[in-house]
Amino acid sequence: MTEDTRREYAKGSLDESQVAADPVAQFAAWFFKATHSGLIEPTAMTLATSTREGRPSARIVLLKNFGPDGFVFYTDYRSRKSEELIDNPRAALLFHWDVLERQVRITGNVSKLSREQSESYFRTRPHGSQVGAWASRQSSVIGNRAELEEKVREASARFGDVVPLPEHWGGWSVVPYEFEFWQGRPDRLHDRIRYRRHATGWNIDRLSP
Repeated sequence: MTEDTRREYAKGSLDESQVAADPVAQFAAWFFKATHSGLIEPTAMTLATSTREGRPSARIVLLKNFGPDGFVFYTDYRSRKSEELIDNPRAALLFHWDVLERQVRITGNVSKLSREQSESYFRTRPHGSQVGAWASRQSSVIGNRAELEEKVREASARFGDVVPLPEHWGGWSVVPYEFEFWQGRPDRLHDRIRYRRHATGWNIDRLSP
C-alpha cells in the first residue's frame, strides 16, 4: 500500500503570463535550474516510441543537445527504439526533475542526424563506449555476460586506440510540435502550461490539473 507516501508540492508556481514565448527558451531556463539542483542525471529523459501498429515502448535515454532544431540523443540504429522510429517517426519525451517538483513533456516528429553530426559526437565519447558501440548489437539476445565481454575484447583488439564510427550507430532528433511544462502545487492543483506549434509560432494554454 502507498497511501502513506502522499506529499504536498510547494516549491514553485508557473503562470502563462510569465513563461517565455518560445518553449525552447522556457525549457532552457528550466534545464539550467535542473543542472544546478543536485540531480544525479538531469539529462535523463523517458523516450516513448511505438510500432506502426501502435504497440508502445519506453525507456530512459540521455539528452545530448537541444535547440530550435530538436532534442538529440544517440543510440544503435539496430535497437528496438530505432526500429520503431524508422517505422513510425514520432516520439514523446518526458523529463522528471523531482527535486524541483517539475516535469516537461515533449511530443514531436523524429529524424536521423547526419553522419557528420554523429561522427562529431562519437569522437567525444570515452574509448570504452566507442568500443562498446561495435561490441553490442543493442536489443539482441545474447547467451551470457561472458559472450558480451568477449565481443568487447575482439573489438578492442581490432581497432586499438582509434575507433571509427559504426555505420549502425548515430543520433536522432525529436523536433517538437507540443510541449507541456508541469509544476507541482499544493492540493494536487498543479500548474500545467502547454505550447502547441502553429504556422507562425506557438499557442500557449493553461491545462486543468
